[in-house]
Amino acid sequence: MRWPVLILLLLVLVLQYPLWFGKGGWFRVWETERQLVEQQALNHKLEQRNAGLDAEIRDLKTGTDAIEERARFELGLTKPDEIFVQVPQKR
Repeated sequence: MRWPVLILLLLVLVLQYPLWFGKGGWFRVWETERQLVEQQALNHKLEQRNAGLDAEIRDLKTGTDAIEERARFELGLTKPDEIFVQVPQKR
């Protein structure tokens, strides 16, 4: 009576091995799902960055406000009859 139970138990273990550790096993599924979540988070971050860059490009192509703002802050340019004042930063 003991041998059939041991044989059945061994058979169950042999059949369970591919389910857990095989090519399409649970451990690989969990790892793939974790990688998918990481990639989706990265994609979302990059989509937000791209949307910001796209808006900036459209603004630079169509409007002069963005160009003027960049000229003022990056190059220190002023309009006629304006006075440029620079305040030194404390270190």
